[in-house]
Amino acid sequence: MNFQSLLTELKDGLLTITINRPEKLNALNQQVIKDLDEIFNRVNEDEDIRGVIITGSGEKAFVAGADISEFVRYTSSQAKKMAENGHRIFNKIESTSKPVIAAVNGFALGGGCELAMACHMRIASENAKFGQPEINLGIIPGYGGTQRLSRYLGKGKATELLLTGDMISAQEALDFGLVNYVTTKEELLPKCLSILNKIKSKSPLVIDQIIACVNAHFEKGEDGYMIEIDEFSRCMDTEDFKEGTAAFLEKRKAEFKGK
Repeated sequence: MNFQSLLTELKDGLLTITINRPEKLNALNQQVIKDLDEIFNRVNEDEDIRGVIITGSGEKAFVAGADISEFVRYTSSQAKKMAENGHRIFNKIESTSKPVIAAVNGFALGGGCELAMACHMRIASENAKFGQPEINLGIIPGYGGTQRLSRYLGKGKATELLLTGDMISAQEALDFGLVNYVTTKEELLPKCLSILNKIKSKSPLVIDQIIACVNAHFEKGEDGYMIEIDEFSRCMDTEDFKEGTAAFLEKRKAEFKGK
């Protein structure tokens, strides 16, 4: 896979995507957004990809925000198109049928925090910092930050961070439930791979169903309970359900085929 702004590595079914603009602290420009859109089309189409890690190049930043120089002179109509496109792509990441983990190494600010929150899980190195400092530029988050930050932190704390522009540390993010684990910089990617390798042994069909159920309420305001009932009943018709129950009763490891 060749992309102008991304480095990719596919090994044992797990795809690592590295945003590669270290001179700009991996800031999101329209090329990065375009490349993310294209690569997640491939993720959704390629059955050999079973999980994804998104990270940033260098040790200073996951993604330090959007590339301000690119949109500083936008009109309101241009800004609307930019935000709509960003929402579409980040929603695509969130609804991807394979687990996506953000490996946050350093700053995850503005669009970087929004990208991390669009992933299904977040693992942070000890030097990570999270925040939505757009208010300092006289704007608001445009890629879903007001909505996802409130989802993860609760209304009160999210409103505080959005209105002050303050950052929180990796440990604070863990305490608030924004990240799943905090590791050393050296253990960041190995921890992500460990989680994805564990998930990879499960049924691909059920992974997709769980992601859909968890997202149902938050993405579209749907009745997540009814989605769960429908997806639960669909499981009964799959070969993976027959294999999983047979393996349990026979006291052996299940071999799921995604059928």
